Amino acid sequence: VTHISLPHQLKKKIIMGTIKQGVFGELSGKVGNVVGYKRKGVNRLRIQAASISNPKTPKQQMQRGKISIAVNFLKTINPYIRIGYKNYAKGNMTYNAAMSYIMRRAIIEEGGTNVLDFKRIMVSIGFLTTVPDATATMEDDVIIFRWADNSGMGNAESTDIAMLLVYNKERELAIYDTDAATRTDTYAQISLPKEWSSDTMISYLSFRSINGEEVSNSIRL
Repeated sequence: VTHISLPHQLKKKIIMGTIKQGVFGELSGKVGNVVGYKRKGVNRLRIQAASISNPKTPKQQMQRGKISIAVNFLKTINPYIRIGYKNYAKGNMTYNAAMSYIMRRAIIEEGGTNVLDFKRIMVSIGFLTTVPDATATMEDDVIIFRWADNSGMGNAESTDIAMLLVYNKERELAIYDTDAATRTDTYAQISLPKEWSSDTMISYLSFRSINGEEVSNSIRL
């Protein structure tokens, strides 16, 4: 039996193999990435595939963290996004468009960690004229939205529909209403679960045309 000698540092990384009947004989076992075996009486050699490395570099980890943050946010408001990003997206790819926007513009590094910047988040993007002087206030278990009626300004119409969204920062959950009121109502509200009373709320207000063809940029309130 002929033994193959290997450097000492490699012996810890591979299983030694033996070649019977000299260097042209049968290889039994493993040498490096070469495996010797017998099948149906025939001696064979097989090259073992190299393992796929996953270095998890800081840059890769940072990117994966951004994806996870964006997915966690969008999964709670997907129906809202389908309306809000209708004109911004190509074809029916509203979710992908929103994901791209948030990852590029609304995730910042804070203390070495990726976090959402809620002031930069847009839950709708479009050319419909938005409203001035909008506010959102919490009263008991209700968020009350108020705005000034600016029908006739730009392409704003009295029949435009207000779309409300409230995001619970601690629970990473959202509630929304895509048909809450008209522009001329200047008022709408959305009820919250009672267990949310002490949580931090992030509110957004958007408008869409009555035919659904146009949407406004969202306002973070």
